[in-house]
Amino acid sequence: MKIRLNWRLVFLVVLLLGLGVREVALELRPSFLRPGLHLFAYVGNTKDGTVTAVDLVKLQPAATISVGAQPTGIRAHPTRPEIWGLSTAGGYAWILDVKSNRIVAHISTGASPYALDFSPDGTRAYVAASGSNSITEIDCATRRILARGRAGRRPWIARVSPNGKLLVVTNHDDATVSLLDAASLAPLGSINVVPEPEHIAILPDSSKAFVTSGSTDQISVLDLNRKVLLANVSVGGAPDDLLLKPDGGELYIPSSKSHGLLIVNTQTNEVDDFVLLGMSPTSGILTPDAQTLYVADSAAGHIVPVSIAGRQSAAPIPVGQMPGTCVLTPGGDMLLVVDTASDDLAVIREKTGSLITLIPVGSRPRDLAVKVF
Repeated sequence: MKIRLNWRLVFLVVLLLGLGVREVALELRPSFLRPGLHLFAYVGNTKDGTVTAVDLVKLQPAATISVGAQPTGIRAHPTRPEIWGLSTAGGYAWILDVKSNRIVAHISTGASPYALDFSPDGTRAYVAASGSNSITEIDCATRRILARGRAGRRPWIARVSPNGKLLVVTNHDDATVSLLDAASLAPLGSINVVPEPEHIAILPDSSKAFVTSGSTDQISVLDLNRKVLLANVSVGGAPDDLLLKPDGGELYIPSSKSHGLLIVNTQTNEVDDFVLLGMSPTSGILTPDAQTLYVADSAAGHIVPVSIAGRQSAAPIPVGQMPGTCVLTPGGDMLLVVDTASDDLAVIREKTGSLITLIPVGSRPRDLAVKVF
């Protein structure tokens, strides 16, 4: 018996399947991404000295690039098609061209560089070298060293003020903050702060800086105009991260010791609220509208969404064994989370809070940057 195909029906089924695949692809692709644009994540793998470039449209690794031992401080350049990072063991900054996925420059920075920052206009980069107690200023276009400055003992992080005039450096081993002129790296003063100072947050008007301690439950509040310490404030738990609301009104401090989120009013310099989160909240990221804060609980293996207005946590999102650094893609479509234990990059649909996939990267990933080009 011959079976006759209904070609109209077959055509209709194929057409519907094609439309369905297209809709799924459009749903997974970030809403801002026009045809011809690329969206990539760059994950620094500390154990094998590589960076994994991940295509966030195809949701798969695109390349693995050797950058040097102990890659840290990975940042997307704000205006150039480049990813910058450091080799802590090698003592240099490296520059990755995102179009070719090739390293195009190495710049000597001094021993044990840990973090870098860009000037607001993206013309200069600053690197704190903890092993040489120095700061290096780099011209981003020519990749030449413009200046070298001195800091205190074991400078941890250097941050540029939003007005681009001041460089604020935490000196881990002598409990000070160095203030330098951002143009020349000339010293402008030194302020005694909390023990083992680490993270820095600077208000949008460049008037105040907040500095965390790596060993106590305190933060230091600095007046950057007068270059003096205003207060050392006990926040009730050792701070693991420091996140500033875009309008500068509040600071959000994940604390594994207190198992929650500490919220500081930046006008009164006091703890205004506390949200209990879980086992070991260590890092986080704010949505562009500052309505939701996503906090990584490294011991529980999930991400906790926190409503800023309601001061309440929502159902956690499982992501892996030991989530760490969190980054939102431009526009806030996807939340990316590095898992240092399972060597994965978790991709979460921000709108629904659902895990899209886990993408394998290199060994012991830590830092993460995102670039559109």
